Amino acid sequence: MTQSPDTPPALYVAREPIFPRRVKGTFRTLKWWIMGVTLAIYYLTPFIRWDRGPNLPDQAVLIDLAGRRFYFFWIEIWPHEFYFVAGLLIMAGLGLFLFTSALGRVWCGYACPQTVWTDLFILVERWIEGDRNARVRLWNADWSARKLRLRMTKWVIWFLIAMATGGAWVFYFADAPTLLFDLFTLQAPLVAYTTVLILTATTFVFGGFMREQVCNYMCPWPRIQAAMMDNDTLTVAYRHWRGEPRGKHRKAEGAEALGDCIDCMACVNVCPAGIDIRDGQQMECITCALCIDACDDVMERIGKPRGLIDYLALADEERETAGTPPRPIWHHVLRPRTLLYTAMWSLIGVALVYALFVRSDIDLTVEPVRNPQFVTLSDGSVRNTYTLRIRNLTAEDREFRVMLTSDEILRIDVESAGPVANHVTVPANETLQARVYVIARPQDAAAETESTDLRLWVEDTETDDRAGVATIFNGKG
Repeated sequence: MTQSPDTPPALYVAREPIFPRRVKGTFRTLKWWIMGVTLAIYYLTPFIRWDRGPNLPDQAVLIDLAGRRFYFFWIEIWPHEFYFVAGLLIMAGLGLFLFTSALGRVWCGYACPQTVWTDLFILVERWIEGDRNARVRLWNADWSARKLRLRMTKWVIWFLIAMATGGAWVFYFADAPTLLFDLFTLQAPLVAYTTVLILTATTFVFGGFMREQVCNYMCPWPRIQAAMMDNDTLTVAYRHWRGEPRGKHRKAEGAEALGDCIDCMACVNVCPAGIDIRDGQQMECITCALCIDACDDVMERIGKPRGLIDYLALADEERETAGTPPRPIWHHVLRPRTLLYTAMWSLIGVALVYALFVRSDIDLTVEPVRNPQFVTLSDGSVRNTYTLRIRNLTAEDREFRVMLTSDEILRIDVESAGPVANHVTVPANETLQARVYVIARPQDAAAETESTDLRLWVEDTETDDRAGVATIFNGKG
């Protein structure tokens, strides 16, 4: 059907299936290693044990939503310390900016979860259905018992991988061995099954059927990367000044005028995004570098130098075209932009490490009771009430002495104190809420003054560690 000239062009084009060909080489090997390491980290980390004492979970990495804490080996993050998580997220963002400025979309090409699981699904697909040509023939063939059997086998394995992916994710939020047993014995909470089901479905669809469409249509990073890259960025590119004009017939007349590219389409056939790198820089390219391996293999077989497709900086185009060697890699990597990102990344990292090591094992918050601001007792004394929240960040129960300092004479009483006056015991890794009364006698200046500065303290009776918060005492004024 011919499209009317008045009909606007379609904003979405139906997906053309891509069947990447198997390739061997340095970058393909690197991707296999990264896939293995990242998948091992993801699947195995929840089962690593870390002894924190009798009162704490022994899972090395745990996001304890019920206890409102995050455990990472020896590090324990409380809700009021969320700035650690925010700092790590900022560092992750700066790290992306740094690597993209220096080496293009290396995150997308090597470590992005979509890339890793898509690579794994393609590996299964190739193992069951064959390499590129076999998969193309199977796709174009009519449905038969063999085609149905191969497809069902592939989909079942995909589904099992996707289910393991969703299952591994929920293990980060509960004790992994216990939850694993509960999942298989149908004793796990409904939210666990729901989460596994959602992540199974998304992994199955994204890695198996949408693949490059997730990068092209759903991920914002291909658009953002344009602001992070410049002519000094090392990225996968085609040396057109060496490869053009292309030609297959090397023994025909005029072959001496042809470039090194023999138009074999090897770089296109291995590309998981289905693009032709010889057309220049494209948003769809994830710089996985598989086209480099494919082209280098062809160049070796025809007796040409490797590197027709390579990691290179566009700033070197004029130099290489003129026959001048490109500038050294460090010249492109160590430039003002990357050095600025490195400095910012390091500064935040050092600040987080410093904050981690200087933080106290005691945390105190003080909230004055505002309604009423003060109470006049029968003997004329003025009393203010405060709510203290004492966090014991250690793995042992601790006894704390509650005190105050002020330029005026004030008395302190702690409601529900222990056997010793104004002493409270806070269980390990818990927060205790205590009601504290501060009283000024009728003859004291604080009773008649509108406000008096004071500081409430808690002191560990065993270690003498202290934490204090400044507040005010409200008088009759």
